[in-house]
Amino acid sequence: MARDGDINQPTREFPEYPTSESLHDRAEPPVGPEPGAPPPPAGSPARGLLWVLGVAALAVVVLLGVQATNLLPDFRNPFAKEQTDRSQPPLLKSIRDLSRYVAAEGNFQVVVDVQKDRRNVPDFLLNERTLFVGAGRVEAYVDFAKIGDGAVVASEDGKSVEIKLPAPQLGETDLDMDKSYVFEEQRGLINRLNDLVAGDPNRQQQIYKLAEDRITSAARDSGMAARAEENTRKMLEGLLRSLGYEKVTVTYTAP
Repeated sequence: MARDGDINQPTREFPEYPTSESLHDRAEPPVGPEPGAPPPPAGSPARGLLWVLGVAALAVVVLLGVQATNLLPDFRNPFAKEQTDRSQPPLLKSIRDLSRYVAAEGNFQVVVDVQKDRRNVPDFLLNERTLFVGAGRVEAYVDFAKIGDGAVVASEDGKSVEIKLPAPQLGETDLDMDKSYVFEEQRGLINRLNDLVAGDPNRQQQIYKLAEDRITSAARDSGMAARAEENTRKMLEGLLRSLGYEKVTVTYTAP
């Protein structure tokens, strides 16, 4: 038990608790310039910033000058996209001399709407419908290579001439894929699954062939052959009359 004189004295096990005054006394003195030291020069951070900016501007000017004079190789992006062309040179298969006079040309557009489905099967399961807009051209020409002997008969006085030509023909339909397009396509669930497993690469070719057949049929009914006959006749009449013939007769043989 502590004595009366020792009541206000701290025990050995519990030291005296520091007060606010003692903590203030223990605090470090504020950092400041030592007495008698010269003050820092005014504006020193601004001067340093200007110096850094000047060095950066000089570096940019040097880099631009080096790049302009091509003293260093170009620095390329290591992940840049590159394209390599390994195509073989074209191979000439054949050359054919043409003796066709193209007398007329027709441009056609056809809408092909084809649907394939199954009876008593819902369309959302099994259905295939394609709406294709096809654009193509057909030429009507006269083949001068088929002109036989005796096809050109001139009069003795050289004032008239008679020419027999083969009948005009229609060339193959040239389907313009840049102007042709699929307007709409509907396919059932089973058709789509079949495309994922084993698609039909000839499916579009069938549509193209159907469009070509429609255009060819339209060209036959358009009167292009008759226009080709008339245009060829006018061309030959103008050519032969410039050679001195006064009368030019052009006839066509049966196709």
